Amino acid sequence: MCDCCSVEKEKDIYLPEPASINACRMLNGTEMYMHIGLDSGKPLGHAPGQFVEVSVAGIGEAPLTVASSPTQSGFELVVRNVGRVSGAMHGMTAGHKLGIRGPFGSIYPVDEMKGRDLVFICGGIGLVPQRAFINYVLDNRSDYGEVVILQGTKCYADRLFCDEVAEWCARDDVQLLETIDLPDKQWDGNVGVVTTLIPKIGVDLKKAGVLVCGPPIMYKFVLMSLMEQQVPMDHVFLNLERRMKCGVGKCGHCQINGLYVCQSGPVYRYSDLAGVPEAI
Repeated sequence: MCDCCSVEKEKDIYLPEPASINACRMLNGTEMYMHIGLDSGKPLGHAPGQFVEVSVAGIGEAPLTVASSPTQSGFELVVRNVGRVSGAMHGMTAGHKLGIRGPFGSIYPVDEMKGRDLVFICGGIGLVPQRAFINYVLDNRSDYGEVVILQGTKCYADRLFCDEVAEWCARDDVQLLETIDLPDKQWDGNVGVVTTLIPKIGVDLKKAGVLVCGPPIMYKFVLMSLMEQQVPMDHVFLNLERRMKCGVGKCGHCQINGLYVCQSGPVYRYSDLAGVPEAI
C-alpha cells in the first residue's frame, strides 16, 4: 500500500457528516437541549468556544456553538426556536438525524489560562458557549486557579441548566453568583443585571482571565465595569457567536470591517477588538 493510501482523507469542510440525536429535552420555554453523536462513532474533535453547522434535510443549516466539553462523550447543543432550521429541530426527538459540519472557529484560551484564576460572566443564553469551557476546567480542575461564575438571566423562567448550576454552586472550589433582572416570587437571590455581581467577585480581577458571553447590550456595560476595575484588556475574552452564518468565510454575513468572525472568531481577546467598535 502506498503512503497516500494509509493517511486518513482530510475532512471536507463543505460536506455534512451524518449524526443522530441521542437525547433531547426543553430547558425552558424556548431553548431545547440536545445530546448528539456522529454516526461514525468518532469524536467531534472540538475545543471549547467552537461551533458547528447543523443541517436539516430539505430545510437548511444553521451555526450553533457546542455547549459541551470535549472531555465528555458525544457533544451537546442548545437550540433556540427562532427560524426554520431551529424550528424543525424543536420538532425532533431521540433517533432523528442531522448533518454536522465542523467544528469551526477560534477557541477559549484553555492553555493560556492554566494556573490562573478564571471569571466567567454569562448573560442569558451566553451560558451555553461558556458551559463548554466551564466543564472543561472542572474536568481538569487542578490545572486552573479559582473559578468564579456570574450568571445573569432576564427572568426566573428563562434560567438554563438549573440542576447543573446548582451543582456548581454546591462545589467548594467554585464561586457561583446568580441574578435575575426581574423580581419573582420563586426567587430569593440577587435581583438586578449581571454587572451588579462584579463587585462581589472574590478574586483579583486584574490578574484573572475574564470570559464574557451574552446579548449585545450586556457587553457595553460589562466592559465598562471591568475597565473601572482596571482589568487589562488583553485579559478579557469575548464571544461574538451571534455574527456567524456559513462557517467558512464565504457568505460575508459575519464580516465586521476586516474581520470574518467565523474564521478569526467567535472568541476574541478584547484588546484585539479595540480598533473595531462595530464588533461590540
